[in-house]
Amino acid sequence: MTGDPVGGDGQGRRPNRGPSAAAGNRAALVAAAREVFASAGYDAPLSAVARRAGVGQGSLYRHFPDRMSLALAAFEENVSLLEGFAARPDSTLDECLELLTDQAITSAVFTDMLTGRADDPRVAPVAARVAAVLAGKLPAAQAAGRYGGHVRPADLLMSMGMVSGLIAKTPRAGRRETAQRAWALLRRALAPGA
Repeated sequence: MTGDPVGGDGQGRRPNRGPSAAAGNRAALVAAAREVFASAGYDAPLSAVARRAGVGQGSLYRHFPDRMSLALAAFEENVSLLEGFAARPDSTLDECLELLTDQAITSAVFTDMLTGRADDPRVAPVAARVAAVLAGKLPAAQAAGRYGGHVRPADLLMSMGMVSGLIAKTPRAGRRETAQRAWALLRRALAPGA
């Protein structure tokens, strides 16, 4: 038996199933973007995302007209996960920052997108959602003496951006240690009496 095992055009793409495939194609593109951005960064070729998803570039651009719309869709899951975690009454600010840090270690692109592309009006609502999570947890952390009264949610976002920037420039094997060392330094500035 010969032919393409994927059943497509011999290049690994799935056969065109028309409009009925739209939801599946979109989901495949979002999953592929998450992987490609995590390994190759925000500026990775979008053709690599389409290939990883097994769809043509035309399908990619029908769903996502530009890089930012694709990145926002790819990292929506990160924000939703953070919001869900923060909604637990027993979750703390430190745990929320740890979750964001873990997401940055896995894909520094997410935090870089939030802090480094703030001029894009589509990023502002996502950054606001993350800031709202941090703002919701900050008063309890301050009352517990973990953070000084001078600390604002914007300071925490900036700190996360600084950690993410370091992580992005660190080889994958050293990212966790780099993040821990950076947070140890930043916590001094965020502590009461700083």
